[in-house]
Amino acid sequence: MTCRRGALIVLEGVDKAGKTTQCKKLVQALQESGRPAEMMRFPDRTTKIGHLISSYLERKSNLEDHTVHLLFSANRWELVPEMKEKLEQGISLVVDRYAFSGVAFTSAKPGFSLDWCKGPDVGLPKPDLVMFLKLNPAEAEGRGEFGTERYETTVFQRTVQSRFEQLMKDPSVNWQVIDAARCIDDVHTDIKEHTVNAINKVEEQPLGDLWK
Repeated sequence: MTCRRGALIVLEGVDKAGKTTQCKKLVQALQESGRPAEMMRFPDRTTKIGHLISSYLERKSNLEDHTVHLLFSANRWELVPEMKEKLEQGISLVVDRYAFSGVAFTSAKPGFSLDWCKGPDVGLPKPDLVMFLKLNPAEAEGRGEFGTERYETTVFQRTVQSRFEQLMKDPSVNWQVIDAARCIDDVHTDIKEHTVNAINKVEEQPLGDLWK
């Protein structure tokens, strides 16, 4: 009997939209319902590449913009073997940010096209579901610790949001927009429903390749 694979679930959104909180709640809810699930987050700051990224985001070092983008992509690629192994074991992965953030944030900078930004991530494991936690950047600014890292300015976050909206026009990716301005429990209820549907739908299907 072959093991039914886990689902690759991604939560995206502007900074302070509540992604990390919702990822943790979702993993806990899935585990409590008897579904194997684990959380991952990108960038993964625990790897060697992740240390470079963390130093950059915390404004402790400066890096050229193309270099930064490629480091973020490399950080995702270095964890692909682990991701595939867990998914094949039937563990669903709930991921806090993925390639879409990489593209949205870099393409929000002057001189970067969406196509160039997507290039390094072509072929990554394709998420079975991407939920975009939609929150007005001005409202995000009022949430705790906004502004502590490099990209946390309202003007920049507005541009990032517009880039996400462009990415969501891609019919090859299963996007769901979640109103993140509501209370935590209401947002969680929505996210859990979409996730359970995705897990049930893809367990017999092969894992896809992103943007191929």
